[in-house]
Amino acid sequence: MEPAEIRHGFTWNHSTLGLSIHSTVDTLVMTFYLLLVLCIGLWMGLSIYSSTVGSGHFMGLAGIGAASGIAVGAFEWNTVFMLFMLGWIFVPIYSKAGVVTLPEYLKKRFGSVRIQLFFSFVFLIVYILSRISMEIGFGAMFLKMVWDIDIYQTMLTVLTITGVYTITGGLATVAYVETLQAGIMVLGSALLMGYAFYEVGGYQELVNKYSKAIPSTIQQGNWTAKPECYTPREDAFHVFRSCVSGDVPWPGLVLGATTVSLFYGCADQVSVQRFLAGKSRLHMEGGCLLCGYLKLLPMFLMVMPGMISRVLFPDQVACVVPSECEKFCGRGTGCSALAYPVLVLGVMPSGLQGFMLSTVCASLMSSLTSIFNSSSALFTLNIYTWIRPTATEKELMIAGRFFVIILLAVTIVWIPIIEMAPSETLFEYMQILKSCLTPSVTAVFLLAVFCKRVNEQGAFWGLILGSTIGVFRLLAEFFYGPPTCGEDRQCPIFICGLHYLYFGFCLLLVSILIILAISLATEPIADDHLHGLCWSLRNSQQRRVALDKDMRWKTFPSFTSQPGMFGEAHTCIWKFWDLFCGLDSELKCKTGPENTSEEELEETWKQMVSSNTSSALEILARRMAARKSEEHRDRMKDWSDEPESPFWKRVVQANVILLFLLLIIAHVYFA
Repeated sequence: MEPAEIRHGFTWNHSTLGLSIHSTVDTLVMTFYLLLVLCIGLWMGLSIYSSTVGSGHFMGLAGIGAASGIAVGAFEWNTVFMLFMLGWIFVPIYSKAGVVTLPEYLKKRFGSVRIQLFFSFVFLIVYILSRISMEIGFGAMFLKMVWDIDIYQTMLTVLTITGVYTITGGLATVAYVETLQAGIMVLGSALLMGYAFYEVGGYQELVNKYSKAIPSTIQQGNWTAKPECYTPREDAFHVFRSCVSGDVPWPGLVLGATTVSLFYGCADQVSVQRFLAGKSRLHMEGGCLLCGYLKLLPMFLMVMPGMISRVLFPDQVACVVPSECEKFCGRGTGCSALAYPVLVLGVMPSGLQGFMLSTVCASLMSSLTSIFNSSSALFTLNIYTWIRPTATEKELMIAGRFFVIILLAVTIVWIPIIEMAPSETLFEYMQILKSCLTPSVTAVFLLAVFCKRVNEQGAFWGLILGSTIGVFRLLAEFFYGPPTCGEDRQCPIFICGLHYLYFGFCLLLVSILIILAISLATEPIADDHLHGLCWSLRNSQQRRVALDKDMRWKTFPSFTSQPGMFGEAHTCIWKFWDLFCGLDSELKCKTGPENTSEEELEETWKQMVSSNTSSALEILARRMAARKSEEHRDRMKDWSDEPESPFWKRVVQANVILLFLLLIIAHVYFA
């Protein structure tokens, strides 16, 4: 008779007391699983890329490329380094903390409600003034240029479609749609790049012809434009430019652009929310790598096509005579921002023009949905729960949905305001705004993770003082307006004399010094409260003791929820409302922590996981975190205990090295 271990298909190794699997089916299943994890990571990378590249990038990068050359493309390369910091340093810390939003992490790290609320408001302001403004501004210009239709009706249609699937589907739907849109964006922009390089004769011909791309009309009456206003820059094909005369000085690119990129690499809710949704560490790292590879492309898909547009259509894209610019784009200050739509209309056949229109619409919608979804999470989990601490899960879901509707209304109202802004400087204005508002935020997150000595007083007052300095510079920039070509700048030199990239880096240093000085002068936070929340204690196995609540910041008085107030009455209408809001009508939502046992929360969690209502998961995870023990909460999303495949780990490490080599080669080649 055969031994039992042979009959069952395995052999017993007595020397190692282990199992040696020989089944081909098992090997195939394991291989399929690893490939599935990799594909999910690729899906995640596409989603992140789609959420960070919008219509503003297509038109803004192409417009600045047409005006000054390739240096602006290095901004996108710079973010690749910060993606690694996000994926390998910050996200593991945030996941150990068991948080959904970044202000929530600061609440745990410093035990301060005021920091949590202040950061939530700062994030929302930055999103509205920067990202939403840029997307709708450039999106409106593109649609008006290509279709020549009523811009308000078109934008209302696009925003309505965007709002409907953002409100009903939540993060899961947003991520899936963005993955599809990312594919459309890459394919459409690659097609345009191919047509553009074919028309210009290749890269070397672009280099030869760009320096000669000047408009035919440079004077009107007795007025003649100065040569520097219409002559292409001599350093147009270099990313490292003079630290004095360069429009993007190389120290500013290395230091100032890195400061802005650090914000998106450690403190941007849109990116962090995607990474926290990762199934595993391998999933998250794979998404980071793919997004990093995709970030190499804007230089070739957007910046250089903008330069080709100037070569092919210099009278339109490089116009300097106000009357000529007025005829072409309706503005007398220049039309370089329309380099991308001009190229679409000039080199693409009629059928593919519609596809390119879909490409820009996809970029616009994907960027806006990411902003809406992340803003909704910030408001609901950090502001609304402070106002209404006893709110039910259903009430939180409804509040989040209505906040998206409010953002949609603000976006529509914002359209005519942005449309009046000078289009050729809109992208640069957004960079100035980020350089003024984000360095102090970045400083707080950097020190919160890497310096456990930093306490609440230092973080809060460093943030307040740093933000005040940044707002003062920003108001001066907007008040005096952009510099006019060939004329002295109106803004006083002691305010605006320092390039905005230099200013951003200096503000980061000033904020760090303020935070450290105040923290060292006050009492430190005990290590018992910091286990798993900062880098030096990231691997600590000790249980973290939650900091006491900040009693100086009281919650708003709130009424008690009544039965049926938010849909507890199970009518057909309310069941449909539950479905619309992302809550299963069969799930029971309790009104307060004292009425919900841990077992009931676990059962509700399991039901919601099985129903795949990801938006509700975000809310319930936050609610569970507020009610469950600190030890259990810290284990909710800890990836460190999950086994990793040695093979795929080596693949990830090899791709990290390859991506860094590609970045170094690109910088050296275009230096």
